[in-house]
Amino acid sequence: MTEPETHTLDAPGAVLHYDVRGSDPGGQPVLLLIGSPMGAAGFGALAGQFTDRTVVTYDPRGAGRSKRTDGALRSTTGEHADDLHRLIVALGAGPVDIFASSGGAVNALALVAKHSEQVRTLVAHEPPAAQELPDREAVLAACEGIKETYQRDGFGPAMAKFIALASHEGPIPAAGFADQPGPDPASFGLPAEDDGSRDDPLLMLNMPATPGHQHDFGALRAAPTRIVVGVGAQSATMLAGRAAVAVAKRLGTAPVTFPGGHNGFAGGQDGGPGESDAFAATLRQALTG
Repeated sequence: MTEPETHTLDAPGAVLHYDVRGSDPGGQPVLLLIGSPMGAAGFGALAGQFTDRTVVTYDPRGAGRSKRTDGALRSTTGEHADDLHRLIVALGAGPVDIFASSGGAVNALALVAKHSEQVRTLVAHEPPAAQELPDREAVLAACEGIKETYQRDGFGPAMAKFIALASHEGPIPAAGFADQPGPDPASFGLPAEDDGSRDDPLLMLNMPATPGHQHDFGALRAAPTRIVVGVGAQSATMLAGRAAVAVAKRLGTAPVTFPGGHNGFAGGQDGGPGESDAFAATLRQALTG
């Protein structure tokens, strides 16, 4: 595998940055590793596990290097899915395989619903598809509360509330969760002071559009794409893990358990738990069936 080569792609309202690690694929499809709002920097360790394939990573619109150019403070799942469609067209390499994590899995499912011909296999790891949960109203109210906290108080307090939501075990309580005071930002090493910015991709641009997206399961079940839903061994009872199980049920499949938690694929150099070796082994099995 070569060192990553960076490219740009013009899209309505954004300039997308993506990286290509070239290799002789030996007849295998190009492999996209995507998240949202996590960008290419979070997939370095996992990409390094697939030296036998051409691997593409990217920064979603509004995140990392892919700044929005239109000043918009909201990014929809439809926009992200259209960006992935444009990226695959630009690569000239479809149909591709995709490993998609978190919000990236939401976006990739939306891509397959619209352009299934572009994707051979999608491994959707813990999509936070709140609409599929019995506690959807409480979850989405908490998401709205996080965005309101960000608009009012800035990054640290809002991120602390997000961590509390994402790490909560089991269903979100129907009353009071969204309105309760958030944890002390300092307990997570987060800043308490407000730097004045209001364009964070997680807390503003994608919130609550990503967890609130309603998937087209009719189109997904009819798609020729092979869809595998992944859930973390350590996060199956948390919001995104529970949503992954619910998505798999709607698709009529059984979820595949991956090592670690929600970011089990991220190596130590990427700020993760360093389980990319074991994670990659499970991913290889999921991609090949």
